[in-house]
Amino acid sequence: MVKGHRIEKRVEVKTFLETIKNYTKEQIITTQHTFFRLNEQQRKIFKESVLKEYLLAKIPILVGIQFNGNYAVFYDYSKNEVLRLMLDIQPNKIEIVTFYLPDKTQVPRL
Repeated sequence: MVKGHRIEKRVEVKTFLETIKNYTKEQIITTQHTFFRLNEQQRKIFKESVLKEYLLAKIPILVGIQFNGNYAVFYDYSKNEVLRLMLDIQPNKIEIVTFYLPDKTQVPRL
């Protein structure tokens, strides 16, 4: 893994939820880069609205700040996978930089 993507510091889930609670759905944005890892089948499942729903309505199982300053937020997704969102949290918006579905065995132990 690239050093910038490794988690440098754990963030308490409660603290993270407090940080994002005042952002609206309109302040959460995606870019073309957000979806670049996906094949066509995955693009049918993972729409912008699905990612926003996870961020605004679900409780993460782990949150950390990466060496590059972005947040890495892990959500329970399936029996074997987690959803990992990489976020750039700014004062006026949250940018979903990218995401992927690693195996649960790949969740960092912090």
